[in-house]
Amino acid sequence: MGSSASVKSLFLTLSIPLGVGILITLALTPFGETPLEGVTLLIKGAFGSWRKFSETLVKTSPLLFTGLAVALAFRCGAFNIGAEGQFLVGALAGVAVGAHLGTDSRFFGVSMTLAASILGGALWGGIAGTLRAWRGVPEVISTIMLNFVALYWISALIRGPLKNPTSGLPESPEVVEAAYLPRLSDLGDFPGYRVHIGLIVGILLAIAIWILLSRTVLGFKMRAVGFNPEAALFSGYRPKRIWAGSLALSGAIAGLGGGVEVTGITFRIWDDFSPGYGYTAIAVALLARLHPLAVILTAFFFGMLDQGAGTLQRDLGVPLVVIYLVQGMVILMAVAFGFHRPGEPTTEGGAEK
Repeated sequence: MGSSASVKSLFLTLSIPLGVGILITLALTPFGETPLEGVTLLIKGAFGSWRKFSETLVKTSPLLFTGLAVALAFRCGAFNIGAEGQFLVGALAGVAVGAHLGTDSRFFGVSMTLAASILGGALWGGIAGTLRAWRGVPEVISTIMLNFVALYWISALIRGPLKNPTSGLPESPEVVEAAYLPRLSDLGDFPGYRVHIGLIVGILLAIAIWILLSRTVLGFKMRAVGFNPEAALFSGYRPKRIWAGSLALSGAIAGLGGGVEVTGITFRIWDDFSPGYGYTAIAVALLARLHPLAVILTAFFFGMLDQGAGTLQRDLGVPLVVIYLVQGMVILMAVAFGFHRPGEPTTEGGAEK
């Protein structure tokens, strides 16, 4: 697909669901209101002040990590529907380590907590990859089931060995202060803003994944397996290993997102810790046509919808489900315009003969 066609498809995919969302918003707006008030409030809720804009960025961060996780796996032909569970297990592992660190070093505390999150997510994704590669279990089924295992496992742990001993509520203890991610307010005059450097880490990670897929031999193999595993097998590649490795790497990225959310925003976990970041990530990745750099923009788009939805509900009484309808339309349009298909592999980046 040429660049002009890609831009046109991206424009259509964004504009059609937004148009539907506008119509739904206007239909739910009380009589006598200005016709565009719903749209104006949506935009103001996301960009109306520096504080609101910072909250839009906060909501972008988990969608960026989970969106990258889904995009990477899909490009390799592994349909990872388990970013939600991997995100949750990453957060769980981060809390389990971060709440029991005996250090005052911010570098050591953050590094150990995020490393635990990466390993937890990689383990959860690797289970599905192993089942796919060596037992032939479809990863669509295994990753969905692992989502529920992670959800109920967390629910059990925060009522048992990982329960907060001070509050008595079904939640985990807080991670120690040494495990807090630095915020931009620590680096400049941004009082009260919750934007943390995890967002910058996510952007750098998107660039690194793009380099991996488009500029390395390993990335070419991953894309080749995703496009045509039979041809890749005849070329001497090993699709089973690539599927298993890509799902483990995808899980590590989603797990890192969970760790970033814990160390940067919530500092603990509880029931319904994630409002469905891993599921929204599928729409984020599809809308970006599985391109890692485009995931930055689409994650920001969904973060804007999420942040603006609160203003719509508060000021106009528009239900939050309107935003979910818009997200559903994004998925439908993405599929309709072929955004789910990985790009055709090329010899770019050093192909093996």
